[in-house]
Amino acid sequence: MALLIAWQALNSANHPDDPRYSKNALIIAPNLTIKEQLKQLKPSADESVYKEFRIIPKSLKKQFYQARVLVQNWHQLNPEPPSPEAKVVKVNEYPESGEAFARRVLGSLDRADDLIVINDEAHHAWRPEGEDTSQQDEEATIWIQALDRIASSMGLKTCYDFSATPYPASKASGDVELFDWIVSDFNLNDAIEAGLVKTPRVVVRDDLVPDADTYKSKLFNLYNQPEVKDDLGRRADPDEPLPELVRNAYYLLGLDWQEKKQAWEEAGYPTPPVMITVANLTNTAARIYNEFVQGKIQIEELGDEERVLHVDSRVLDEAVEENDPRQLRALPTESEALENLSEDMTRKEKAELLRELVNTIGEPDGLGGHIHNVISVGMLSEGWDTNTVTHIMGLRAFSSQLLCEQVVGRGLRRRSYEVDPETGLMTPEYVNVFGIPFTFLPHETHEGSAPVEEEPKTEIRPVPEKVDRELSWPNVTRVERQLQPNLELDMEEIGELTLDATEIPKVAELAPMLEGRPHELNQAKIELKELGAKKRLQRLIFETSREVYERVDPNWKGSKEALLAQMISFVEDFITSERLGVKPEALGKDPELRRAIITLQIRTVVDHLWQGIKEAHTEELIPVVDQDDPVSSTGDMDPWYTTKPTGEAEKSHINRCVLDSGWEMEPAFILDNEDDVRAWVKIDHLGFEIPYTFEGAFHHYRPDFLIELADGRKLILEVKGQKTDKDEAKWEAAREWVEAVSSSDEFGQWDFVVASEPGEIHNILI
Repeated sequence: MALLIAWQALNSANHPDDPRYSKNALIIAPNLTIKEQLKQLKPSADESVYKEFRIIPKSLKKQFYQARVLVQNWHQLNPEPPSPEAKVVKVNEYPESGEAFARRVLGSLDRADDLIVINDEAHHAWRPEGEDTSQQDEEATIWIQALDRIASSMGLKTCYDFSATPYPASKASGDVELFDWIVSDFNLNDAIEAGLVKTPRVVVRDDLVPDADTYKSKLFNLYNQPEVKDDLGRRADPDEPLPELVRNAYYLLGLDWQEKKQAWEEAGYPTPPVMITVANLTNTAARIYNEFVQGKIQIEELGDEERVLHVDSRVLDEAVEENDPRQLRALPTESEALENLSEDMTRKEKAELLRELVNTIGEPDGLGGHIHNVISVGMLSEGWDTNTVTHIMGLRAFSSQLLCEQVVGRGLRRRSYEVDPETGLMTPEYVNVFGIPFTFLPHETHEGSAPVEEEPKTEIRPVPEKVDRELSWPNVTRVERQLQPNLELDMEEIGELTLDATEIPKVAELAPMLEGRPHELNQAKIELKELGAKKRLQRLIFETSREVYERVDPNWKGSKEALLAQMISFVEDFITSERLGVKPEALGKDPELRRAIITLQIRTVVDHLWQGIKEAHTEELIPVVDQDDPVSSTGDMDPWYTTKPTGEAEKSHINRCVLDSGWEMEPAFILDNEDDVRAWVKIDHLGFEIPYTFEGAFHHYRPDFLIELADGRKLILEVKGQKTDKDEAKWEAAREWVEAVSSSDEFGQWDFVVASEPGEIHNILI
């Protein structure tokens, strides 16, 4: 939804006359739980999804914040009943005019003709067929007819439906009932394989005798075991003990939860991992609750009464807004979920408080942030989930895979969407599941080994209390050079260059791909020498000259024609001279092979020539700063999570220093304890990058540390043991960057230094 809104709003801002796009979005939610979550889609929200997933580039934020998003619960579409006794009134019976109705629903979005509508959980909205309709059909009709009325009275641009259940809510699952307007289908199994959600792990083997029918572990489909089903299926008193198999299952799952909790605490997580139980009956949930809080399941932390939430999801459905005219369901007069709440509260107040507890589980500052054991009946309402669920117990019948997906889905939201830089994939996260026969499970494994256990992730964020340690820097998009008006290219100033032919494949065999495999017939061979034979020397000189010219041209104020002519002559002298060598020497002596080698390493030649020219003929370095976002700071960093080790960062605005290598801990310690250092930060997820080119390709260099000294100077520090050609290109670009920024008189004095070992930092800071 966020991507759709961003796409619409940014296109509308850039193409205001295009009728396809709008900056205004009305989102209709099916219940209050989802409505609260969808507030993250408002651009102005403190914890917006756009910020969490870094959807909007900085350069487009000003345009995007023109967007307006209104989130409404679907009950706002319901007409006011003519009498208190009326439960449901059809839209066409409502006394308001069409325009008045539209204005009431739209609120600040007063122009429906410049509006898109997003229906969330849209399987609740459809047009029933025939006269015999259910209550769900009535509600679906109200939803659709209300949008019809807005469209007919004021117009609508487009309506989008989103749902994880692609058939009407009143129908059974089946292909024949699928909504016929489905245009995109991305199912849960695809999401698991793609790593977009956690991977569920179910029990596949234990030391018990397996299920007699399926030969699977009894813990795989726990409720289906006769001794469990018969016991939990009856109306037992809350104090009656649970079946032994269920209690043992809780011990296994609970001990694993304990280990997870300890790992999270050591990693500094602000909230605990959460175990949830989905039970079949209210009295079953009450029995489970008593087993925990009375210590019969001897995992003390899970039995802490202050941290156990016992909830009947039917109560959550009653936490309605004050102006809801429907009251389609009556709040239960007695419910175990409300036993511990104040007797002075009204039923509505109790329900609202309970909903707030549930919706804030996993939020450090939320009312339910301390909860780590949720025992529920239902909990299948769309939208309830938290990224801290790590363990799920299913104690009810599971008649379909859809039901399994709905229960497992309560714990599939990832904690982190950071990509592992080594694999290019998101690191796996898991939710351990007992009692839910989820049949399709992709396994993230190493060859021949068990799934890799997820490592605890540490949150990295700015610390408001340390704002005095905040560091800022200019966003330099490039460094321009003002060259001397007359280039006098001296071959002695350029230096020698040797190309290594052993790094180039000299023979390539090709075969056609037929039926997905390389075919033996019609194979071809390409030899490097053939390339050199086809490449004439003058052509090679001209191509090299053109690339060098393109490097010089943006910085050149004189005659373009004279520059190109001078460049061709200079490049020809260099290529045909002994200053450009080839190894092994035997390959360089063959003219055709030599031309082929130069052709395949032309970027190396161009880099070498441009480096010599700019060193000999630069008069001034000029930083070009991003006009839309000229300066950034450590305070701009969005919180993120890492599994890497972290160290203390006392003098840093950021809470922890992420350690990419073992010896980065020593520089962090030195910087924290050096009197000459006022503030420092590890450059990671800050957006601080230095542009540079290597082998003709454009790159961005991210150094290790940014430091501000006591005298106000800023220092960019790189700690590097070994140096490569690419490193030298990075460091040269960094030296140019600090020279250009320092000479601008706008950003203070900057320096760039490289320490070959951490101990050198002491001398650097003196």
